[in-house]
Amino acid sequence: MVYVARRGGYLALFRQDARDFREGPAAPTHLFDQRGVGVQARAWLLGRQRGVFVKPVSTTLPELGERYIEYAKLHKRSWKRDVQMLGHLQEFFGPSKLRDITAQRVEEYQRQRIRKVAPATSNREMALLKHMFNMAERWGHHQGANPVRLVRFLSENNLRFDTLSQEQEQRLLLASPPYLRDMIQFAINTGLRTSDIFNLEWTEVDIEQKRLKKIVKKNEKPLSLPLNDAAFGIIEARQGTRHGPYVFYSPMTGDKFKDVKGALAAAVRRAGLGKVTWHMFRHTFASRLTRDGVDIVTVKELLGHSNISTTMRYAHSNDDAKRRAVQRLGNSDKVVAIVPRKAEIAV
Repeated sequence: MVYVARRGGYLALFRQDARDFREGPAAPTHLFDQRGVGVQARAWLLGRQRGVFVKPVSTTLPELGERYIEYAKLHKRSWKRDVQMLGHLQEFFGPSKLRDITAQRVEEYQRQRIRKVAPATSNREMALLKHMFNMAERWGHHQGANPVRLVRFLSENNLRFDTLSQEQEQRLLLASPPYLRDMIQFAINTGLRTSDIFNLEWTEVDIEQKRLKKIVKKNEKPLSLPLNDAAFGIIEARQGTRHGPYVFYSPMTGDKFKDVKGALAAAVRRAGLGKVTWHMFRHTFASRLTRDGVDIVTVKELLGHSNISTTMRYAHSNDDAKRRAVQRLGNSDKVVAIVPRKAEIAV
């Protein structure tokens, strides 16, 4: 199929892949905008009017992804997360050329992903794709509009999160092998992310002060975390079987863990529980703190959050503490006298 673009006395014929073209004199008419070809036609006509021909580019998403990751390694601490998200994008779009990725296809990706992940996860992947298109334009790998700008992001309910009850925790621990049981208990009693537990080294453990002193992997900020009796008991037990630099290591390889999703899923099935993710342990840690009356600023420091607005989601779940707070008002033994203002005193 051939698409036609006419303007300013010139005729351009674009084939369906928008790579082959011919030009010649033509009467001034209008521009036919047919899908992505309209974008390429506009770019060609703009260049033609300026006396400069803009050659269509044929960069693919995998090619852009390779360059983008090299860029992200230099400028982003979270570039490994970008690698993960890019994998999902490439799984759907395949070796598509950037010019063939339309807003309609992006919406199709969004509809497909929301069946498997939360809206927040889908939005982070969409934001990555949008940023990659912006960088492609900056690097001269894409001409025309950014298709993600035309797609509406999904609404996120950040106040909703799942936690484990004491009874669910015990069922899960009983169904877990010893190495996984230690990691689950440690996560629930410290609130550490899975990556921080996998990478926890003995040099970051202060045995005398019963404290962890480490750099949080996600935000590269220092965290000083006191250990309660349960967490410190795990540290003491593992010190007796210390092997290598890591506190938690694979009994199969002797090296640090890279993933325990399969082992956790198997334990969840044996325990007869519903969906349980590693991040639920972090939610459980924070929720139990607020439930026991710990102030939100302290919870923020223990979680290692950069902004307290991130921690405030746990304040909404602390209904018991709110009830205890308002109950104190009713138990007050102070008598308050209400004195009318002078203007209200009858003459």
